[in-house]
Amino acid sequence: MSFFTNVFGSSENEKPSKVGWRILTDLGQLNEIIELSHQQPVLIFKHSTRCSISRFALKNFENEYDFSEEELQAYFLDLLEYRSISNEIANRFEVKHQSPQILLIKDGKCIYQESHDGIEVESLKRLVK
Repeated sequence: MSFFTNVFGSSENEKPSKVGWRILTDLGQLNEIIELSHQQPVLIFKHSTRCSISRFALKNFENEYDFSEEELQAYFLDLLEYRSISNEIANRFEVKHQSPQILLIKDGKCIYQESHDGIEVESLKRLVK
């Protein structure tokens, strides 16, 4: 089974994700995200693989997502597997840890964050497009 099948489950009726997720698995990637954010906005989606609310938020987000990789780079964090990275995200970007949670990083700073049912693509469009 692939990583995404393990995380998101599998169903013959499910469409593959439209999001070109980059998987966040190493603390060093946070430095890359900060550097990249000076050239283009970067999204971090923090997901709890054991939480039905997080799964629901992720599926809705993926269904609405319509950014190109030139507009927005999207990173996915399995926060149960990589809790230390989640903690460092909260520390570096001065945000309270939540799950599920999205953060929009621009010019090295978190300019927007939202969690739970507040996670929606429309809010990002106003900031990115």
